[in-house]
Amino acid sequence: MKIGILAITKGAHSLAYTIAASLPGTILPGKGVAEKLAGNWKKYDGFICVMATGIVVRAIAPLVADKRTDPAVVVIDEKGQYVISLLSGHLGGANELAKKAAKITGGHAVITTASDTLGLVALDLWAKAQNLVANKEDMIEASSQLVNQGKLYVFSEVAVDSLPSGLVQVDDQNKADLTISNTKSHGNGPVFYPRNLVVGTGCNRGTPAMEFNKALAELFSDLQLSPLAIRNLSSIDRKDDEEGLLAFSEEHTWSIEFFTKEEINTVTNVETSQAAIKAVGAIGVAEPTSLLSAGTDRLLSRKRKWQNITMAVAEVPFTLSARVLDR
Repeated sequence: MKIGILAITKGAHSLAYTIAASLPGTILPGKGVAEKLAGNWKKYDGFICVMATGIVVRAIAPLVADKRTDPAVVVIDEKGQYVISLLSGHLGGANELAKKAAKITGGHAVITTASDTLGLVALDLWAKAQNLVANKEDMIEASSQLVNQGKLYVFSEVAVDSLPSGLVQVDDQNKADLTISNTKSHGNGPVFYPRNLVVGTGCNRGTPAMEFNKALAELFSDLQLSPLAIRNLSSIDRKDDEEGLLAFSEEHTWSIEFFTKEEINTVTNVETSQAAIKAVGAIGVAEPTSLLSAGTDRLLSRKRKWQNITMAVAEVPFTLSARVLDR
């Protein structure tokens, strides 16, 4: 975690240097708190401000955008007695940063996020640690329900080893507050999607990105799968310079895992493609690379063909646990 430390008075600077030596962190030089924060907002993961809270609130007001991307902000009084987690307590790591700083100053970490004060799991940190994704509205709704009810009933279509405090597994989806599934049809409650799908892709040379998008949309609509559950793409190494495929991957921030024909030809129980054998010397592309990348023998969709593209979908083994992201 890259930390910037700001101070104003002589006493505050003394404490700032003590903190910087122990974390470690970087003392940000220059005058003007607002200017220093604005100039470094996207350069650091977190900030420790040794000064009055009001100064910091006014300085960060025009910078705050989204808790998923905002850096952590911690405020400490000049004597180090109170260490306040001010912004991005969970995902940004301000709560943990405040606790670490409090140990250095001998002060008290002030944490106000509801789940922490109630002794419940921080749902966003748990989801991130488990490689679950959700839209913003569903995350807010589920977190609010957890805080208001003190528990959250969870129906999961992936294996569950353990769940953290406040989450209770149920077998009946109709009784669930939260569903964990890679599919689209799951009632009206919040849904967290496990990133447990690999889309294997083959294509003709020069296929544009728009054709990949169209093919994927059609395939996932037919299968009732959510693109949010895609972990990565896969293909043969002969396609590692295919511009349309690379652009499609970059557009959705999905990585692509490439495999050699020798690796592909070790896969069994897939449809053999004479066209692929002739073109690249491999028994296929979409099916075998998706299975290799997913580390499984489970195909949710065998190869689907379009004019210039083939796609197959494999499901990655996935198990939930109580582990929460350690910031």
